[in-house]
Amino acid sequence: MARKFFVGGNWKCNGTTEEVKKIVSTLNEGQVPPPDVVEVVVSPPFVFLPLVKNLLRPDFHVAAQNCWVKKGGAFTGEVSAEMLVNLGIPWVILGHSERRLILNETNEFVGEKVAYALSKGLKVIACVGETLEQRESGTTVENEFQIGLMLFWPMSLCGLLVLERLQLQPRLRKKWFHANISPEVAATIRIIYGGSVNGANSKELAAQPDVDGFLVGGASLKPEFIDIIKSAEVKKSA
Repeated sequence: MARKFFVGGNWKCNGTTEEVKKIVSTLNEGQVPPPDVVEVVVSPPFVFLPLVKNLLRPDFHVAAQNCWVKKGGAFTGEVSAEMLVNLGIPWVILGHSERRLILNETNEFVGEKVAYALSKGLKVIACVGETLEQRESGTTVENEFQIGLMLFWPMSLCGLLVLERLQLQPRLRKKWFHANISPEVAATIRIIYGGSVNGANSKELAAQPDVDGFLVGGASLKPEFIDIIKSAEVKKSA
């Protein structure tokens, strides 16, 4: 089964109202492949979600950068999955490496978040990765991946994972998903690359056989994000 290419833009903690409007204007004017070729989702800071959702072209969608682990209540500063659903926000990013590293979010905590968000009908970009030190040692990412996925599962509504290491992806999809979940999931789940993607390298990265898309950081704030979206044509022509 074909897996539609995915391009996500994580704006992180950046932007003013005018800057966000300018970014959205660039996106709205961009000439990109049609929705049957690429799925585009951008993730502005919480305060700009309604603005971006209202201004953004209809073939692009929005994601929140995080949500709380359970129903809302006395949790100062948090945003619940129910609130996102109420706002018509379809996607949420969970388990980003920055939140793991800086805020000490564990696999267990992220797994609970993913399960709760899915139960409320959100689509999840579930991030599974490692620090630079872990990547260089080459000893922890598979363990984190396995622990994280077993906690996330069942994830029948979740189509995405973010990995940091391209060379692991074919093995992870073909062996881990096939052996631990099901052959059907192994064939259909999308694995997206969460490393440094830009307009210059996006076509080369998109050509990798088990890369189903990107979650883009800083480059998603720049006009080159349009070129990254266009890299989906590499999969179409493959």
